[in-house]
Amino acid sequence: MPKRNYVSSARASAAAETRERIIAAGARLLRKDASIANFSLDVVAKAAGVTRLTVYNQFGSRRGLLEAVFDDIASRGGLFELTEVMAMADPRAALDRVVEIFCTFWGHDAAVGGLNQAIATDPEFGEALVARNERRRELLAALLSRIVGKHAAKRAVRDSVDLIFVLTGYPTFAALRPQRSTEEVCRLLQAACRAVVDALAFDGRAVGNK
Repeated sequence: MPKRNYVSSARASAAAETRERIIAAGARLLRKDASIANFSLDVVAKAAGVTRLTVYNQFGSRRGLLEAVFDDIASRGGLFELTEVMAMADPRAALDRVVEIFCTFWGHDAAVGGLNQAIATDPEFGEALVARNERRRELLAALLSRIVGKHAAKRAVRDSVDLIFVLTGYPTFAALRPQRSTEEVCRLLQAACRAVVDALAFDGRAVGNK
């Protein structure tokens, strides 16, 4: 029995290593081309030194592989730190931290650009990426609700959430990044998000005073 357990453990370890190698190969391809146009199971399998069947058995589909690459980059890029944001006592400071986390993530790996192209060029994976982005919208909505309380109009809160969602997205970061460092982009976006919040809070006070 111990021998069988050892064999099973060794196989699981080998499978995990193969999975990591495939994900790393996929990320390298996206960094090289900054595009997912030529991203396929066959191409990634060749880059990883495995068969197409091995890739398929690990991920099931091109979408599954792209999602795994995205999740690996997200983990390495610090998105896991978002779980700590909602525990912060000051929601305004938490919003600043959200902007900082996403700026760091958007800027830390060139493969992110290729993955974000999927929204427009790859409907299947684009759906998965949109779903992940919606988690950011939900987090922003929770933070703004804490900041303005119940006084602000629901429409105004929704509009503010949508605006900050755009400000903290990859396209906005990519548009600002060429002439600025990641830190400069972060400060600029933090200031813009604070302005949106201040305007919303002012409207909320005005409504509350009526």
